[in-house]
Amino acid sequence: MDFSLELGVLFALLCAFVTNLAFLFKHRGAAAAPPVDMRHPLASAAGLFRSRWFMIGWLVAVVAWIFHVLALALAPISVVQVVLASGLVLLAVMADRLFGFTVSKRQWAGLIAMAVGLGLIVITQPVVHGSHSSYSVPAMVAFEGALLGVGALLIIGPRVVGAHAKGQGLALGAAAGVLFGVSDVALKALTGLLATDGALGLVSPWVLVAALASVSAFYASARALQDGDAVPVIAITGTAANIVGIAGGIVVFGDPVPGDTVGIVLQVVGFLLVVVAAALTPAPVRAAGVEAAAGSCEG
Repeated sequence: MDFSLELGVLFALLCAFVTNLAFLFKHRGAAAAPPVDMRHPLASAAGLFRSRWFMIGWLVAVVAWIFHVLALALAPISVVQVVLASGLVLLAVMADRLFGFTVSKRQWAGLIAMAVGLGLIVITQPVVHGSHSSYSVPAMVAFEGALLGVGALLIIGPRVVGAHAKGQGLALGAAAGVLFGVSDVALKALTGLLATDGALGLVSPWVLVAALASVSAFYASARALQDGDAVPVIAITGTAANIVGIAGGIVVFGDPVPGDTVGIVLQVVGFLLVVVAAALTPAPVRAAGVEAAAGSCEG
């Protein structure tokens, strides 16, 4: 019996947990690092990595990335991203229990919405054979090109219109999420190419797309964590990445949707509940004195 889908879901769950841990560590480090200036990328990166907590967060993020690639290699990308969406609830729990945030009833309501939404998606998901790594090249080019443009607009636009720092932080967080999603879609394509062509699969333009999107997302995310509040920024980054990944699975890779009306309605309701959960979970309030304690840990 082939358990690749179940194993892919397990790796996605591990990725969701480890990713949030990495983001929370990186926020602590980014807050103590010099402001990121995308006009000086090397100096900005050096400043970030001199921060002990940011370095720890980055190393943890590498582990999360490995889990993510394994999940993408074994399961359809839309399934992986739906599982990763549960990370928004994990974020609230981890922020409350491990990093000193107070999580309101509003956020815990998100837990219920997320659980119900994911349950509906799982029970209506058609039977999937294989990892669904084959893709339409024209759809891939159009999808990735359009979203790279969206990411660029989210980075540049708020500064042009003079948005306040926290607004810029949220926009940069959304940009980072879109770009992470672009990278995920490219990586999903590469897992299929590597499975069929071996190392020759790396001779692909999607390697460059994944690298460009990942590097851009790295800087956008770091500056977002400096400008905005941690949990809202992390939540909007994860939400944007999940939406792009789910859409990419359906548009680019042809991931299946239910074939009957009831299944379609239930799955749409499930996705809407995931979106509602994302809206409910982003705003825990920093517990008194924790920020100061975090700062004293740096260095």
